[in-house]
Amino acid sequence: MPILEDRTCESSTKTDAQEGAVGRRKDGGIEMVSKLPWQSGIVLGVAGYAAMRYGLGWFMTTFGGPVGQTLGTSLADGAYAPVAWLLLIACWLAALISYLDSRRRRRLLASQTGLRSLSAMDWREFEMLVGEAFRRQGYKVREIGLGGADGGIDLVLQKDGTTVLVQCKQWRTKLVDVRLVREMYGLLMHHRADAVKIVAIGHYTDDAQRFVQGKPIELISGDALMAMVRECQASARQHKQA
Repeated sequence: MPILEDRTCESSTKTDAQEGAVGRRKDGGIEMVSKLPWQSGIVLGVAGYAAMRYGLGWFMTTFGGPVGQTLGTSLADGAYAPVAWLLLIACWLAALISYLDSRRRRRLLASQTGLRSLSAMDWREFEMLVGEAFRRQGYKVREIGLGGADGGIDLVLQKDGTTVLVQCKQWRTKLVDVRLVREMYGLLMHHRADAVKIVAIGHYTDDAQRFVQGKPIELISGDALMAMVRECQASARQHKQA
């Protein structure tokens, strides 16, 4: 799971601190594009190909002076054509990955029928489902917990300038106790986030429920999660009928 890093500069704004509070590894180019809507990958590929194959040579020939004109002529003759094709293929591959991932998430969300189906998923699918449910609520979702079956922060939600830390617990029988809730509250304070949401299939101990009173921590049980999922399913059906 990516290492969490602290921003200690007191002069930074709260927004800057929140955006950098939860560290993550740097994504490669294909991975970055694959996180965009698949249509964006298609457009970026075409635009990148056109810019590399034709636009760069034209620009250098027009504005580059004598040296630029020589380089521009070489570019116009196709010197960078293989690079342009590689860029196009990479963007379209990322678009395919984005499309397949989006379809998987839609099917995962649509296939849920109750707590039993939530319990039948593995932990990766459970985190994906929770992330998709929040995404449908208008949050920008960053998944940082998909590298291990357990850990602290699994999702980071951003919406209207606020940052929310999420932990997912697919415990089928075990109650979520106050120790875990305290840990998440400590992470909230450490990273100066606005709120915490803990999502579990089961329920929470009485101590955990008492601890969150008056704090920006929301305990989401399996029933509440299914209510979110059903709302997303209904919204998707309405969108298809429209």
